[in-house]
Amino acid sequence: MVNVNITESAQQYLRELLEKQNTPGIAIRMFVSNPGTPQAETCIAYSRPGDDRDADVEVQYEGFNAYFEERSLPYLDEAKVDYSPDKMGGQLTIRAPNSKMPKISDDSPIEDKVNYVLYNEVNPGLASHGGVVSLVKIDDAGYAVLKFGGGCQGCSAVDITLKEGVEKTLIGKIPELKGVKDMTDHTDKSNAYY
Repeated sequence: MVNVNITESAQQYLRELLEKQNTPGIAIRMFVSNPGTPQAETCIAYSRPGDDRDADVEVQYEGFNAYFEERSLPYLDEAKVDYSPDKMGGQLTIRAPNSKMPKISDDSPIEDKVNYVLYNEVNPGLASHGGVVSLVKIDDAGYAVLKFGGGCQGCSAVDITLKEGVEKTLIGKIPELKGVKDMTDHTDKSNAYY
């Protein structure tokens, strides 16, 4: 289910934008890039006929259709799209309070669970050393491939932090995870914490 509020003024604005494209059947598509991370961005883009994806959820509004990326739905929960006219023409605003940190559940993808634990439990501890760790991907074998940054990059204790801290925390919270791998270049010691 899509829980996104596109206000009447935003619907009118989007309708007008789509009409200017002179492309029959053009719609909008809403998604979150880098969902569940501090770099998350909520996006609205044009969706030309055939651009929608099988997993997208379609919602019909008066005068246009909107597609919502299925993977983004937990991050778009309670989002609001509004348009405020002003002297310069107006501004479309998107507020998505769950884009950086979704409500996760047992059914959430493993990437979401890993990001949730990293940003809520692991990174606050690493921050005291100027460090941060982020998820690059979950590999085919079920391992979280991580990248360390800040004071962790080049730190002599990073192997201990990885195995005794990060891996134990993640596996304790996400038992289906097989382990962690580090893809960081630790030969660069320019910001290392000692």
